[in-house]
Amino acid sequence: MIRVLLVDDDPLVRSGLRLMLGGAPDVEVVAEGADGAEVPGLVSEYEPEVVLMDIRMPGTDGLVATEALRDRPQAPEVLVLTTFHTDGLVLRALRAGAAGYLLKDTPPQEIVAAVRRVAAGDPVLSPAVIRQLVTRVTREGRHGGDGRAGRAARARARLELLGERERAVAVAVGQGLSNAQIAAELHLSVPTVKTHVSRVLTKLKLNNRVQIALVVHDADESMAG
Repeated sequence: MIRVLLVDDDPLVRSGLRLMLGGAPDVEVVAEGADGAEVPGLVSEYEPEVVLMDIRMPGTDGLVATEALRDRPQAPEVLVLTTFHTDGLVLRALRAGAAGYLLKDTPPQEIVAAVRRVAAGDPVLSPAVIRQLVTRVTREGRHGGDGRAGRAARARARLELLGERERAVAVAVGQGLSNAQIAAELHLSVPTVKTHVSRVLTKLKLNNRVQIALVVHDADESMAG
């Protein structure tokens, strides 16, 4: 059973989500919150595996709440569900540690499927969407001058913490490749690729492969050859 925490300031939205998720035999809504400030306490008390999080709330917003969860041991996955869809918000949510980003007009069956995927440790964004997002952000970021250069330097320094094979796997993740594609590209088994991805996440203190892709693109590693 996948334990889910709903966080949204609109009680009607929470009610609709509870009704929708309640129809899934493997999903249980264990608690609700109306403000990001409630998230730490609710996570400690109810131990959800997935937090379905709104971004814009009158108190503590979902981005701040997501960032606060990153340092927790065995932190739940965060799936952002919002009406706002801009590159800036998507990027901020992913950098904060969200494993996915959906709009509230997403069909119910897709929201349920996304909860299952996030609970299983898979990002909701497809490899193609990851490539499109991070490439666009990287391209736009190149016009940022010193800010872009500083971010690239920090990202490269982080990648230096990785072993040669881990770095190669990280670059492949940044290119949007699946574990099976990485295995074929690097002549590794899929379980070995999964092990390397886990080590990269641990060493770089990241939550998911979307964040690996962002670090790689910040460092321009995918274009380094």
